[in-house]
Amino acid sequence: MNKSSAGKRGTKVRSDCYIEIEKKKSGGIKLNIKSKVQSMYGKKIEEEIQEMLKFFSIKHANIFIEDAGALPFTIAARFELAVKRLYPEIASEYLLPMNKANFYKTKKDKFRRSRLYLPGNEPKFYPNAGLHKPDGIILDLEDSVAPTEKDAAQLLVRNALRSVNFYGAERMVRINQLPKGLDDLDFIVPHNVHVILIPKVESANEILEVETKVKELKKKHKLKNKIYFMPIIESALGLMNAFEIASASENNCALAIGLEDYTADIGTQRTKEEKESFVARSTIVAAAKAAGIQPIDTVFSDVNDMEGLRKSTLEVKMLGFEGKGCIHPRQIKIVHEAFAPTEQEIEKAKKIVTAFKEAKAKGLGVVSVGSKMIDAPVVKRADRTIKLAIQNNLLSKNWK
Repeated sequence: MNKSSAGKRGTKVRSDCYIEIEKKKSGGIKLNIKSKVQSMYGKKIEEEIQEMLKFFSIKHANIFIEDAGALPFTIAARFELAVKRLYPEIASEYLLPMNKANFYKTKKDKFRRSRLYLPGNEPKFYPNAGLHKPDGIILDLEDSVAPTEKDAAQLLVRNALRSVNFYGAERMVRINQLPKGLDDLDFIVPHNVHVILIPKVESANEILEVETKVKELKKKHKLKNKIYFMPIIESALGLMNAFEIASASENNCALAIGLEDYTADIGTQRTKEEKESFVARSTIVAAAKAAGIQPIDTVFSDVNDMEGLRKSTLEVKMLGFEGKGCIHPRQIKIVHEAFAPTEQEIEKAKKIVTAFKEAKAKGLGVVSVGSKMIDAPVVKRADRTIKLAIQNNLLSKNWK
């Protein structure tokens, strides 16, 4: 092969670029750049390409770039892919500097009310995603990426993890179904991913395979940051093994359900009434709670039906779910409002927390509110309600 290409081109493309590289035996580098932002950033683009040519030791080539306002992390990913498609023997990674804003960590019990899915091969969605304030941002390498573009998505997601400021949102990546997903780990584990979503899980062994590979990569790159897993149940077999999967690793932080694939697997369709998923959802909640992790609901696919989303979220909240997937930024606010505690729930939680604190101060082993005895799980749930109320600006931090 003497020529390769990577990226996207066309009148509707934005914040992306198309790169074409043609091998030459001599004659040096011929670089042709056509950019919508030529006057402002043409020189910067040329400097970036020249630096990468030097890094990959390419001395003779014709290079054509059609730029539609791509950011440096996108240009770098597209160029590296074109190089590696043309020179498959090249294994070196061109890593951009890690953005100082991206060194934050996460916790196992962090609120995961909303998680916003971003297609792994669509960099135009990345820079502003964190401004919508989702609890987590998922860079997706699985269903949203065409099979022919899996390699492109791996490099874009890697570069995004290093360069894009997600404004404090939990940094998540959904890998491909195993065994392909194990290859994805090389591109995300070294770059401060917080949570790895593992799709279509049907056995605990799949979680252990991911855990083993993550441990190997952390040792190789001398990493000490905690990386959590969120298995996604999407089949009847997975549902039957839900508790085994949920309890497979101490690194599991949540158990999610994917209803598009699940309903197809059992031979039915999703409806707005959601009766077909009641048993599956209830099983996920029970399995997650029994394993001590968070149950997380599927996405709501109609981005224009806000009332339907609100109704669905309130219903799954009543089942015990603690979060829901989002496929559009406008869904985030609705999901957060639905998961927020009611005034009655807040008042009840305040009484329980106050009674527990007073009993503890007096050295009492028994806590009661009115005529009801209160045990540890109830106190824990009340404390979570208080934290949720504070996060939703429904209660002052100094409410005591």
